[in-house]
Amino acid sequence: MKGYWFILATEIIDQAAQQEYGRLWAPIAAKYGVRVLRGEEAPALQESRPDTSRVLLVEFPTYADAKACYDDPDYTEARAFAAKGARRDLLIIEADFGTPPSA
Repeated sequence: MKGYWFILATEIIDQAAQQEYGRLWAPIAAKYGVRVLRGEEAPALQESRPDTSRVLLVEFPTYADAKACYDDPDYTEARAFAAKGARRDLLIIEADFGTPPSA
């Protein structure tokens, strides 16, 4: 089953930190074979904190990969810049969104 990071974030508050996070994130994403899924429209957040304005879904090949990436020393460094760039909540979940449940 796939693993996902579900991220709810505020507007970017430190553009330089966000850019550094992106630079550090690119090789980590390649290492773990992730896909970042995001909609073109602003999210229709019905129940959220008032400052949440961005939603990202990061797909990993497996749940174990999603957890390992978060604990990866390279990501620990990148995460420090993410925290400066914007406030966010990150959940790690295991799911298979592509397969309908069997009857």
